[in-house]
Amino acid sequence: MTEPRDAVADLRRIAFLLERAHESTHRVRAFRTAAAALRRRDPDELAALARSGELLRLKGVGEVTARCVAESLAGEEPVYLRRLEATEGSPLDEAAEELHNAILGDCHTHTDASDGGSPLREMVETARELGHRYLVITDHSPRLTVANGLSAARLRAQLEQIAELNAELDGGFRVLTGIEVDINEDGSLDQDEELLAELDVVVASVHSKLRMPRAEMTERMLTAVANPHVDVLGHCTGRMVTGKRKRPESQFDADAVFAACAEYGVAVEVNSRPERLDPPKRLLRLAVEAGCVFTIDTDAHAPGQLDWLGNGCVRAAACGLPPERVLNTWPVQELLTRAR
Repeated sequence: MTEPRDAVADLRRIAFLLERAHESTHRVRAFRTAAAALRRRDPDELAALARSGELLRLKGVGEVTARCVAESLAGEEPVYLRRLEATEGSPLDEAAEELHNAILGDCHTHTDASDGGSPLREMVETARELGHRYLVITDHSPRLTVANGLSAARLRAQLEQIAELNAELDGGFRVLTGIEVDINEDGSLDQDEELLAELDVVVASVHSKLRMPRAEMTERMLTAVANPHVDVLGHCTGRMVTGKRKRPESQFDADAVFAACAEYGVAVEVNSRPERLDPPKRLLRLAVEAGCVFTIDTDAHAPGQLDWLGNGCVRAAACGLPPERVLNTWPVQELLTRAR
């Protein structure tokens, strides 16, 4: 008799692959909701419900997810999962793979506390499964209301949640505190300075007035880069290259901004989201030549998107970026010492 598979693990794997493929949130949510509903159910109870065809009685389980669970419990790889596994992407080239293998963590990620799709614990579990040694949680700041940005009070509550989670984890993994803070129009940062000083990593990004005149945008970015709390300049051009929200690059003096990043030790982010792929290669090469340090981040808003690092590694390797200049190839203590 075939041994049953772990139905919850299969559902989580399906959700992960859908997220990595940038499929719709609605489709992903069906599998994550079903996995959460079944996570603490007795396996014998699930097997009985599968045999009787009554899995649909369980809240959060639909027809497709019930079929997958029944196949898992019968000892078969679900057909849905098998199809997704068969369409995985091609392997990275040698230089990109070397860079990818050197990365120890992700410095730009979101949870459902702001505009992410999954809770903190789910993001952390997936990061550990991917072999990360640390994960920086960088939910949005309050000005970005469309993304449910965190007020100072909500961010402090998250810091307590992260501390509690770190107390549960073994010494091989650490959750780092952070924020993706909005760069205001005058270059100031959208969060209390004292609170920013408490965080492990601060990613600063422009999310508004992206079509500002070139001189004004340059001054805005230079002011932010000079702020002693800023560790990473996020998706510097703000462009969107695919999907319904296509958007051109913001205009700024890249030579001046990258020179400031090099001077102040602010890392230039290589954003791995497929609709961003920011900065463009011509600017990435310019930043490499300027002597900048970097982070290669996923900007993940869902667990499966944590596996997007390969996108950034391919582009970084093509632009001659060596692993030692990528801060998230460094052990966590070195990263924290480097961050100001």
